[in-house]
Amino acid sequence: MDLVSSAFSNQGYIPSQFTCDGSDVNPPLTISNAPTTATSLALIVDDPDAPAGTWTHWTIWNIDPKTKEITEHSVPLGAVEGVTSFDKVGWGGPCPPSGIHRYFFKLLALDVRLELAPGVSRSELERAIDGHVVARAELVGRYQRNK
Repeated sequence: MDLVSSAFSNQGYIPSQFTCDGSDVNPPLTISNAPTTATSLALIVDDPDAPAGTWTHWTIWNIDPKTKEITEHSVPLGAVEGVTSFDKVGWGGPCPPSGIHRYFFKLLALDVRLELAPGVSRSELERAIDGHVVARAELVGRYQRNK
């Protein structure tokens, strides 16, 4: 399974339009080679470089495994979003207080469709997917604020 973005390359810099310095919308993502055994996909975006510990920027699940693209500023039909470390549901873009931070886009193929309410926490999502991941893909972007 593969995950790429037309907005930035793996290990490249995320354009400011997808951050708190811009429009703060999710970047476009392209998914390919999802396993035929997948019932759904989940995506977790986080920043392990945050001063207070890993910061969650987006959780989304029940993405149809036939989905090929998540367009900019969108949620795939039928997918559900969770709460971020910003204490809001939906995308919360990069907004590092200082230095260069890494943002991990972790795509997970699952053998189940999750029965989770919108707005649940990342820890609830992780408990629900435990033992159900059949494939993984990762894309890493970087960002540093210009102050």
